[in-house]
Amino acid sequence: MRPMTRSDDWRQNLLERDEQVKALLRTVRTVAVLGMKTEAQAGQPAFYVPEAAARQGLVVIPVPVYYPEVTTILGRPVYRTLAAIPGPVDLVDVFRRPQDLPAHVDDILAKRPRAVWLQSGLRHDEVAGRLAREGLLVVQDRCLMVELGRL
Repeated sequence: MRPMTRSDDWRQNLLERDEQVKALLRTVRTVAVLGMKTEAQAGQPAFYVPEAAARQGLVVIPVPVYYPEVTTILGRPVYRTLAAIPGPVDLVDVFRRPQDLPAHVDDILAKRPRAVWLQSGLRHDEVAGRLAREGLLVVQDRCLMVELGRL
């Protein structure tokens, strides 16, 4: 699925229909997880959802907000910002409270992933609109683990 550019209708970058979400996920190989938890919090969605994505063969790149002493999660090196991740990222999976999302927009735009996924319960129409206007695909209020399971 090709993101629309700034000159196109940016609303088309807001993926809401099941077929749009499935088309995106069929092309995703690398997922940076903003707000990822550690193995010590294995019972929390911010750990077990990316763990499930890794089990399905996706490359998961941890970007925890807390846990400054942690250097690896799921055996993968931790990055403190999205922009610091070497190479391209297909999808940024976000586990942050809605009120915390605006603080991450510049980092997301600096990395330029193809898509941004706001997990279940997360909606921020202003942030989603800004990302969509910049040409990024955006999914809001859906669980990545559930959607991967539906493929």
